[in-house]
Amino acid sequence: MTSVDLLIVGAGPAGMAAAVEARRHGLDVLVIDDQPEPGGQIWRSVETVAAGPRGALLGKAYQSGKACAEAFRASGARYEPGTQLWQIEAGFRAFVTRNRQASVIQAKSVILATGAQERPVPFPGWTLPGVLTVGAAQILLKTSGQIPSAPVWIAGSGPLPLLYMVQLLRAGGKIAGYLDTTPPGRGRAALPHLAKAIGAAGDLLKGLAWWGMLRKAGIPIIKHVADIEATGSERIEAIRYRTRDGQERTAPASVLLVHEGVVPSIHATLALGCAVEWSDDQECYVPVLNAWGESSQSGIFVAGDGAGIAGAQAALHRGKLAGLGAAMKIGRIGERAAEEASTPVRRKLARELALRPFLDAMYKPRPEVFAPADGTIVCRCEEVTAADIRAMAAVGRPGPNQVKAFTRAGMGPCQGRQCGYTVTQILAAAEGRRPKDVGFYRVRPPLKPVTLGELASLEQEKAS
Repeated sequence: MTSVDLLIVGAGPAGMAAAVEARRHGLDVLVIDDQPEPGGQIWRSVETVAAGPRGALLGKAYQSGKACAEAFRASGARYEPGTQLWQIEAGFRAFVTRNRQASVIQAKSVILATGAQERPVPFPGWTLPGVLTVGAAQILLKTSGQIPSAPVWIAGSGPLPLLYMVQLLRAGGKIAGYLDTTPPGRGRAALPHLAKAIGAAGDLLKGLAWWGMLRKAGIPIIKHVADIEATGSERIEAIRYRTRDGQERTAPASVLLVHEGVVPSIHATLALGCAVEWSDDQECYVPVLNAWGESSQSGIFVAGDGAGIAGAQAALHRGKLAGLGAAMKIGRIGERAAEEASTPVRRKLARELALRPFLDAMYKPRPEVFAPADGTIVCRCEEVTAADIRAMAAVGRPGPNQVKAFTRAGMGPCQGRQCGYTVTQILAAAEGRRPKDVGFYRVRPPLKPVTLGELASLEQEKAS
């Protein structure tokens, strides 16, 4: 069993920044991550890619991650890539698997820097081969330079589809069209938050520049798309979409990429019994944290987008604050000194967060995301449809855990990561309740699939 002062789960911007800060105050730090290299999703493969041609097409924001990774490598923190966390017990005892061998890590404090995931968007045909998320396509571009050989359709809303389309064009890819699902009137809804967002004018101008590049390239942009459908037998062959003014069209397609925003990864937080609260702005749960990122469970900190969607720069600042908070918790720095060190970090974080109300209002998910047609598969793992969920709601006023017990929705390998919010929203609509009153799945260990052989290796470790 390995013993450390601080265990950090995740080596993205927040995890790396937390490790650097904690090491600065003398903590024995171990960082585990299920990816083979540091960087997280936003800076995936940055150490090997940033300095090359692919780094140039991915942009300066991506390339900036290389300096963070270098600082992390030089910090003296122990780093174990390819390591999967599947359980944390009180105390804190973390159970992990690496190279098919399970082991236990004893830590005085834990920082969860597990990032975010793309919001699941169930629609007819979303399980067909050839239908992916924009984030998945961006992973292929970052890690191996792969781009689709045929023109792709992209459907969704938010900054990520715009960024990926610009990157795809730079890489020589082709775009059949962009189905912009942002409902009309969102600009007016975001306008009251514009003055506060002026401090992040650079990011706003960057978004306008992306739009300009797409229009200059002649990319067909279909605005106010309300519904989409992928059709085909063995794989996607066509898409069908409907705009809010009632126009319906069908077009051939071999690849469809979708994106409707991101949500914090909260499964580890929920498994530890940390308090969460519903965010109406982001239509998801976020952990309840203090000013240092500490959760309702003493000694458990959450940093980065897992604490609420805010982007890479905010994740860096949140990571630093969590690293400082952990050092203060363990007694390596006094409260006054920690407060002084945190002041400039909090100032920078506030500037980054000032943009969020504008973006959250502008790109709030369209209602159709949470109201799939009856025949649409909601739980991909167990093939449970929206009709199955609504049938359960008609029986009484069940919560997600009762629905899980009767339909198996949420019992698959992803443990509800792909269906949890949809089930919550369907039940809320059917029962006339608010999503925050319906709740979420109860998350049980293991957090990730673990084999019997891996469990047996724990006994081998104990015996040795």
